[in-house]
Amino acid sequence: MMSETRRHTAVLLMAMGGPDCLENVEPFLLDVRGGRPTPPELVEEIRERYRATGGRSPAVGITQEVAKKLERELNDSGNGRYRVYVGLRHWHPFIKDTYAELLKDSPEQVIGVCMAPQQSSLSTGAYRKKVEEARTGLADQTPVTYVGSWNRHPRLVAAIVENIRLGLQKFPADVRATVPVLFTAHSLPERIVAMKDPYPAEVKGTVEAVTQALGSRPTYFAYQSQGRSSEPWLGPTVEAMLDTIQQAGHHHVLVAPIGFICDHVETLFDIDIELKQLAVSKGIHLERMAMLNDSSSILETLRDVLAAHESTSCLPS
Repeated sequence: MMSETRRHTAVLLMAMGGPDCLENVEPFLLDVRGGRPTPPELVEEIRERYRATGGRSPAVGITQEVAKKLERELNDSGNGRYRVYVGLRHWHPFIKDTYAELLKDSPEQVIGVCMAPQQSSLSTGAYRKKVEEARTGLADQTPVTYVGSWNRHPRLVAAIVENIRLGLQKFPADVRATVPVLFTAHSLPERIVAMKDPYPAEVKGTVEAVTQALGSRPTYFAYQSQGRSSEPWLGPTVEAMLDTIQQAGHHHVLVAPIGFICDHVETLFDIDIELKQLAVSKGIHLERMAMLNDSSSILETLRDVLAAHESTSCLPS
């Protein structure tokens, strides 16, 4: 029993990734698009978005900070020896490179954790596929399991609710009680509906859990950051939902991006700059809740999620 509880575990935190400097925006987009060149005007437009928000994606550094803090907390628990790694789908450190690196420490098991609470074959499923490709390429036989959905985890819901309540403090006290909350999640191609992908239901589950904990308050939901492709993407869009909010007579709105854990261009530009400017043009005061980033709340959530997963890891992942 002791050897089982003290086993050496590698935890692999996986995320999409983002460019680490303006020069790498184009190669990052090349990877995202599966090797298809990005039109120069679109490259420049997206480069400008990163330039306006610090010149790089902060998501990589935030996730690496989460990994360091989580590793320390897991080892302090005394339940085993843990190493926590970061692997990215579309930029350095790539999942395949990180997986090769973690094997050098000869873990007895590997647990993959997608840094997105809601599951989808096009996002979290793609991260798992990258791990399996790395395992095949390395002929690795180390037992690997994956944390599943944590879209309604009580600690996650409580953390989002707390950040919403803090975000509401940005509005005048006399209107605070009636400020609507606009929940958002990253849009995906509409074809996932025909695929019976769980993503729409996963997102709805998070919204429902947070709404219930918030109590009586007007709420709305929209998908944001639709891709630049010819195929239709999930809606309604945040832009269209602002019209709905305006027509309902609201002059304030708090955006709660529950489909994201940390800050990146989709929050720092798409919401904080672009959507806020659109709101101003409609006479709406728009604010956004803070993301969880590397807060104690996300560390506690991940710690609980991992503990629950390890207690049932003998079951199919």
